[in-house]
Amino acid sequence: MKSVARQRVRQRVRQRLRVVVLGGGYAGTMAALRLAPYAQVTLVDPSDRFAERVRLHELAAGRPVVDHPRAAMLHGTGIEHLAARATALDPAARAVHTDCGRTLLYDRLVYTLGSHTDLRGAGPSGAPARGPWERAFTAESAAALHKRLLDGPGTLAVVGGGLTGIEMAAEIAESHPGWRVRLLTGGEIGTGLSARGREHVRTVLDRLHVRVEEGHRVADGDDADADAVLWTGAMTAAGGLARDAGLDTDPRTGRILVDGALRSVSHPDIYAAGDAAAARTPRAGALRMACATALPTGSHVAGAIITESRGAAPRPLTYAFFVQCVSLGRHDGLIQSLRADDTPRERVLTGRPAARVKEQVVRNAVRVLRLAARRPDIVGCIPGIGR
Repeated sequence: MKSVARQRVRQRVRQRLRVVVLGGGYAGTMAALRLAPYAQVTLVDPSDRFAERVRLHELAAGRPVVDHPRAAMLHGTGIEHLAARATALDPAARAVHTDCGRTLLYDRLVYTLGSHTDLRGAGPSGAPARGPWERAFTAESAAALHKRLLDGPGTLAVVGGGLTGIEMAAEIAESHPGWRVRLLTGGEIGTGLSARGREHVRTVLDRLHVRVEEGHRVADGDDADADAVLWTGAMTAAGGLARDAGLDTDPRTGRILVDGALRSVSHPDIYAAGDAAAARTPRAGALRMACATALPTGSHVAGAIITESRGAAPRPLTYAFFVQCVSLGRHDGLIQSLRADDTPRERVLTGRPAARVKEQVVRNAVRVLRLAARRPDIVGCIPGIGR
């Protein structure tokens, strides 16, 4: 009897609730999959493939496949995938305009358009810049960077000492030993790591013959003396659509300002998750842009909309950091233990065991999404993912 009653509730919600999800990355895909049994869901993303963004350093180094057919991931869920880009939002009319000519009406909008590398003068979608920045690439143009690496040995300057720069430098140096790789950063490498963690990173990069230049601030792509430049600087949220539509956004990061339940503070019928949301929790503080925060926030948004559709108030997001995983080529890695507020502990795991753990963490991200497609009702119970 309970099962029949639950099905009737789902049918009533499905008839009246229209949800449009903008962006098919980790957060958007998770939100769409969890919402599918309860609402009419349209996922708007121009690509017919789901990209594992956390593997882009592998793609740059030559790994052939780091994405998955979106149709297979959504098969049997009832989610409509619209292969298009949103061009404008009309919050007053609750409408999304797209570049394919369709206008989508919604009861709830989930904004998960993610982020991009802040490279001035770059082409669309992270393509290599034209004009004075012809040598510059970003993580988003990893495939183009790989083609450049195949053209012949030279010098590669990786700009940025964060985790993206570290992973890119190590992966490329290991897979393309003919290239001379330099890592340039204005501060020290791995500022979010512990002293032991940074020391291991330096040891591995030295073994891979990566020249680390700390305190070397680079103004732009022309400021790095190299045959090719990989820019891994600050990430910027793709919040332009939201800002243009009148949503309150953080002027510094472009992220949508949200309340504890991840609703826009200015437009509560719009939710945001992943890199696009300026989310925070009491234990973690402000959430950084990462796959580790995208999946839980995407899951939470879905749970909040389901709760709200039943006439109850959605609960605030609860989240705490635990570990940070870093690839250092295919045979080494670093698992950095974290406090709940994302500050590092001294405890680390290194070497091949860390590389194996990192690989399983990355695989589990896709496994959880596939589980959400089959059993969306139990995803909310998974530690670290559920709300």
